[in-house]
Amino acid sequence: MLRLPAVAGQFYPDNPKELSAAVKKYTQEKIPQEKVKALACLVPHAGYVYSGGVAGAVFSHIQLPKIILLLGVRHYPRGEALAILSEGAWRTPLGDVPIDTPLALRLKKECPGLQEDSVAHSREHSLEVELPFLQVLAPGFSFVPVAVGTIHFEDLLTTGEGIARVLAESNEEVLIVTSSDMNHYEDEETTRQKDRQAIDRMLALDAKGLYRVCRDEKISMCGLGPAVTMLTVVKRLGAKKAELLRHATSGDINGETDAVVGYAGMIFQ
Repeated sequence: MLRLPAVAGQFYPDNPKELSAAVKKYTQEKIPQEKVKALACLVPHAGYVYSGGVAGAVFSHIQLPKIILLLGVRHYPRGEALAILSEGAWRTPLGDVPIDTPLALRLKKECPGLQEDSVAHSREHSLEVELPFLQVLAPGFSFVPVAVGTIHFEDLLTTGEGIARVLAESNEEVLIVTSSDMNHYEDEETTRQKDRQAIDRMLALDAKGLYRVCRDEKISMCGLGPAVTMLTVVKRLGAKKAELLRHATSGDINGETDAVVGYAGMIFQ
């Protein structure tokens, strides 16, 4: 299966030269002297004009291995609640990225909730927009796409534990790239306050705490499911710390503060 781009020309440039230039712009603002080895990262998935700087700060800060597990949210109701693809490739204007079939098959075996499903991935942008960053910075990588369309805590916990078992036994380094925007369409002050509550739980590597605070405080973090799954994985793998690299809102770009979306860039080690 070849999955064609769904949001090229909308969320990011569809011209290869323009797209490469955009990625390089967002990843060359603050390049650290020594890149960090991370178990996972959290990056946003809005249009590049809004969230590219936050995503770029993360991708330029960490070592990028040749295998990526990409956890995104399923924004649309069609498809499986936990959707994986185990063969084929995804196309962007920069070329085709192969799916890592051996890793995908191990994940399916260890995580029974993961169902093969192209429908959930066909129009979903949360995973697609991360690929050009990886294509520019880590050419030759392969990946496994997982779209999370459930917020049932036990399902997320079980999936995270299964992923952790697979990665713990892997002979190859795998980075988890988790795709999520933060609070949606409230005023700037409210969004920053709500985002801080969610970020604090992620900094504490607290999957259950993140789930609870988003539910109790009505924080509309769209990638809550992927983030809870990721936190479960990294905690099982022995993560010791998390770091917030950058936080921003759409109001920082367009100046409109009445209804903003928050974006956080984080790493987990």
